[in-house]
Amino acid sequence: MKEILVEKAIAYIKDIVRHSLLLTPEEKVLVVFDEQYELTNIITEAYRKAVPRAHFINFDTTPKTEILAEIDGLAERDLVVLIQSTSFQLNEFRIRLHLFKKKLKVIEHMHLVRNSEKHFEVYVNSLEYDTSWYRSVGPKLKNILTTTQELRIKSGESELVVTGGLEIPKLNIGDYSGMENIGGTFPIGEVFTESLDFSKMNGGVMIYAYANQNFHVEIYEPFRVDIKEGLIVGWADTAPESFPKIIEMVKLYERPLIREVGFGLNRAITKEHYLEDITAFERILGMHLSLGEKHSTYKKTGITTHKTKFHIDLFPLVDQVRADGKVIFEAGTYLV
Repeated sequence: MKEILVEKAIAYIKDIVRHSLLLTPEEKVLVVFDEQYELTNIITEAYRKAVPRAHFINFDTTPKTEILAEIDGLAERDLVVLIQSTSFQLNEFRIRLHLFKKKLKVIEHMHLVRNSEKHFEVYVNSLEYDTSWYRSVGPKLKNILTTTQELRIKSGESELVVTGGLEIPKLNIGDYSGMENIGGTFPIGEVFTESLDFSKMNGGVMIYAYANQNFHVEIYEPFRVDIKEGLIVGWADTAPESFPKIIEMVKLYERPLIREVGFGLNRAITKEHYLEDITAFERILGMHLSLGEKHSTYKKTGITTHKTKFHIDLFPLVDQVRADGKVIFEAGTYLV
């Protein structure tokens, strides 16, 4: 099975490097990896074969000063790949931000240890650079959401209605044309936005998944959550015991606000074939919402970004999404 996964990953990595990062023969490649987990080893082996000219450094056996020296020796637009069982710490800074500051290209695979062996294949499949899909559906969805005044999310017997428009959507589709930073965390596949006016977000959704305190996704029997003026104000008696505890924890610091409205595009990740790492699972073909005031992309009056604490992804069942009356998602498929 490992050999099959490695071979799959080789093909996907070649496409990522060639079509997403637009790597040229003149640009150097540095791969920093560890050997703490089997999925990490699979991805590392695939990079060795997909990018044989790369220089590989074992994070666990190499002094941090040497790793930093290797990074500092790279030129702008060279590529750094981070393959992490957890998350590398080199200094007081976040390493990816440090790399972007140096204008390096970046591919980051992180928290791989959160995905158990039965989900290895889903993770590898999620790396497929689905070029035509991402670059057609992503921009079309962004254009629709940019002008949408009323968004209706049908979720079982509930419906969440967002009126008054949305923030300009952001794309995460592996196309970095015109962007200051080239690269990011893989797997990719997402369009996200949020309500312009939280008070105009009302209704309810059926939630079937969210992450525990260890950032592992847990799947539940769907339960209703009630939203009024952007705030979670109630939930069904059938909600897991952990859910009201999460709400109370959030309330200790800030409002239980729904901010991000995310549309996942990664066709390899579904409710049936999911990933346990929350960072990767939010690319799921479907939707996610964020609970809490933390969301650094959009600035809102009354919310001081550096004082916010919570961004907890919630995953609703989505039967249909209408944008100004037009169906844009139904039965697990985008119609754009």
